Amino acid sequence: MISRRGVGTRDSFPCGIPLVILLLLIVWAPAAHGRETANVVIWDTQSRLGDAVDARDRTGWKVVSTDPFTLEADPAKAFSDPGYYGREYTFDGDAVVDNGCITVVFWSARGRLVMYSNVDPAAKVLELSPLAGTAEPAKIARCSILRNTGGEAALEVFFDGGSSAVLAFDRTEIVQIKPAANATGVRLRSKIDYGVAPDFIGDDLIINPSQYPSTRVLNVPAENLLLGLLTGENRLLVVTWPEARQQLRLGLADVGQQARRIESMDLDCDGQNVYLALLEAPGIWHREPLTASFLEKDVAIGWKRPFAARWITQLEESGLKTRFPFRDTKGQIWRGVPGMYMYPVWFDGDTTCYRLSKKVMPRGESLIYFLEGQAPDVPISSPVDILKATLGRQACDAILDLPGRKLRTHHRRAGEGIRRACTCGCTEAIEAVFKEGQEVERSEYVEGAVGDMVYFVARHVERIDEYRVFADNVAKFLREQGSLSPGWKPYLDSLEQIATQIPSQYDVQKQNIKSLEYAEELSRKTIALTARKDAKNLPACLELGKQWRGMGGAQDGLLAECHMIVRRLFQEAGYGCLDRPAAVELAKEIRSRCRQCLRNPDGYEVWSNY
Repeated sequence: MISRRGVGTRDSFPCGIPLVILLLLIVWAPAAHGRETANVVIWDTQSRLGDAVDARDRTGWKVVSTDPFTLEADPAKAFSDPGYYGREYTFDGDAVVDNGCITVVFWSARGRLVMYSNVDPAAKVLELSPLAGTAEPAKIARCSILRNTGGEAALEVFFDGGSSAVLAFDRTEIVQIKPAANATGVRLRSKIDYGVAPDFIGDDLIINPSQYPSTRVLNVPAENLLLGLLTGENRLLVVTWPEARQQLRLGLADVGQQARRIESMDLDCDGQNVYLALLEAPGIWHREPLTASFLEKDVAIGWKRPFAARWITQLEESGLKTRFPFRDTKGQIWRGVPGMYMYPVWFDGDTTCYRLSKKVMPRGESLIYFLEGQAPDVPISSPVDILKATLGRQACDAILDLPGRKLRTHHRRAGEGIRRACTCGCTEAIEAVFKEGQEVERSEYVEGAVGDMVYFVARHVERIDEYRVFADNVAKFLREQGSLSPGWKPYLDSLEQIATQIPSQYDVQKQNIKSLEYAEELSRKTIALTARKDAKNLPACLELGKQWRGMGGAQDGLLAECHMIVRRLFQEAGYGCLDRPAAVELAKEIRSRCRQCLRNPDGYEVWSNY
């Protein structure tokens, strides 16, 4: 019974542009999907804007011509005479750029660049300003046009105090920022309900400001990508940057506010570019509170996916935050730690459904969002599209790590072997032969199935050993860091306690997981039963099957436990440094080690396409 809840590019600039803060603001979606877009237009407001700005009211504004010679009394003569070349346009008011999807106002009195959505022109989406340390310029001194072709526009902006920026526009959603020598980074102001630092091997780091009631600044160990889920659930801000030593800080609203939000992002750029993109669609993300009413029954919520994409959420599985992609059908899943349960999220046509249980508890809230697209006709770019467009495919190869997301195989003979290549599946196939009395006639089949099973066990033992080596190395690293930096010791000790759970679990299960020698002995005994017909063969086969499954089941469980322990370490390293700015780089190193360990999991560790 379903109960109802709720209702219903990275191209470089022309030679000669100075290396200053470079903000490339461009709107993507229509061009990327083959639709016509408006030209990029530079406006002159003709007088300085005051305390209030209405980007929709352009009365008295003037379009700046793409041909500078039209400003001369005799344009043809000016074009033929180099003496006229190089004359700059002088703004009488403030500069405004509109490319059909966003409008950016160069608000001189405030010293900020204000972005408005052309989907909702009254909506101020965000403000941008350069940073020199933590200071911002008070005013914009002047703007200079560097490029104005109708398809592209670039302006250099000079701020009080000597900092400057170059802003270039075309028809993509991307914002590129390149700091100058006298500016350390950029500040973005917006109404952001949640921050998400995605990861394509581990679990995403989801930052909920309400969980930090007494904290003003959070330091995020994001590597190359951050999502801002903007208030209203209709806008998504994507921020990307190339690999360097950037520092990202999120400024929270005043302490004590009932509904705290992220009100600013400060990114120290380490001399590298920063890129922004605004993605807009009704319901592009959604927050669903999880209450006891979700427990042990199907629940349909009011949110509907606005387009085809790989929609995901994060729920608590056996006490661990876990990413769950929404599936297209309802069904069960077996996991090494919690066992069998109903997969918790899926789409039933246009309906979004949940089935939560004691194994995946309804706690807190479920944030629904997407990172990757799914269909070629999606009318909007995905965060991964933005990542590729800004950082380039080569850099994204390491970030997206498609090889590392592929499950390792425990199938010895691929499609030629036992399809359910595990101790349960292989013993089931072998026992079927013995039950038919065909063990002698089909001895080669039995021997092949036994070989598949030995291979499966060997891969499990090999993977468990990888986890043990990881745990030893990371525990040693944490102890060394603790001795070097005593102030971090409580943080590092808590992480070491997580890492040492792997050898502890191994010691508990050591007698049950057996050894490769034990598997070889079972192999010899199983194959020996195919030498001749005997009434005792079936009972012996069934007894051996229990031993095979007992060993394999213990290995399945230990493998899943190890996987969850490393993921917990990965998560806690990230969350634990948010209010410890000095520990961010150390957290990145720990998370990098965890990510390397989590690459190519087995299907018994996590489902495919995690």
